[in-house]
Amino acid sequence: MTNSEGNNRPLVVIAAGGTGGHMFPAQAFADEMKARGWATALVTDERGKKYAQNFQADFRQEVEAATFGSKAPHKLLGAALKLRKGTQEAARLFGEHKPALVAGFGGYPSYPSLSAARTQKIPIIIHEQNSVLGRVNRLFAGSARYVACGFDRLDRLPQAASANKRVVGNPVRAPILAVRDKPYPQPTDDGSLHILVTGGSQGARLFGEVIPAAIAGLPEEIRRRLSVVQQAREEQLDTVRAAYAEADVRARVESFFSDMQDQLAAAQLVIARAGASTVTELAVAGRPSILVPLAIAMDDHQTANAEGWSPPGPPMW
Repeated sequence: MTNSEGNNRPLVVIAAGGTGGHMFPAQAFADEMKARGWATALVTDERGKKYAQNFQADFRQEVEAATFGSKAPHKLLGAALKLRKGTQEAARLFGEHKPALVAGFGGYPSYPSLSAARTQKIPIIIHEQNSVLGRVNRLFAGSARYVACGFDRLDRLPQAASANKRVVGNPVRAPILAVRDKPYPQPTDDGSLHILVTGGSQGARLFGEVIPAAIAGLPEEIRRRLSVVQQAREEQLDTVRAAYAEADVRARVESFFSDMQDQLAAAQLVIARAGASTVTELAVAGRPSILVPLAIAMDDHQTANAEGWSPPGPPMW
């Protein structure tokens, strides 16, 4: 198929929501499709752009999107109108560029592309990172050629789509994949102890409140050995840094780490949420962890991720 970019590469439109949990697997998929000779396009919303600095896309399109999580009627109407506008934007994009495939990676920003693709009879595949099928993926599972999933366990999969389920694992970014080839930094009796604390792409407020206080309560001889790297929410950075300084603990505290592969390679213990990408990356890297699922997550999917994980075979790519 020839697309409007003037070449004969087939085009896959990759639609993903505005969190790292959706965007990073989508990025790994884009890398692989580029390597296989496909042209790639990214369709996301304003939030998604934050996580797309290294996304290999021939072009990008920002669309209107919104969640139906609110129970306020006036907000539901506004969300519906935004999704309708986003679908119209995606339909115009597809009319111009003629994609051969649309791949949805979850989140409400993927809804417009999947909706437009279904209307235009463009083949759809979806990928569910978690052990529970998300709301948007649930809506389009019956229309998808394949429902690829990161875990064998996949709750909320419609019966009509069960025959199209394929367990493929979660795509892992190449820099994270490379960590598995680095030896685990075994602790010594008197050496430094490296702890990595991460709360997912947006940070975890609870971690910023609880973990520095817990570490401050450790005996002084242990605190002297600690080297903590912690992700914190932007508004908590000064407070968390001050807490570690008062406890006389070496710490690097940031809201986002672009060098996560280096931090993961150096870590001897990871304290993290149980998002799908986090669980997968810890498994690939082979790092011991304490997982703290986000109890209020949609359908409690983080608990399902932690429960449903088992040692995988070779990673997807």
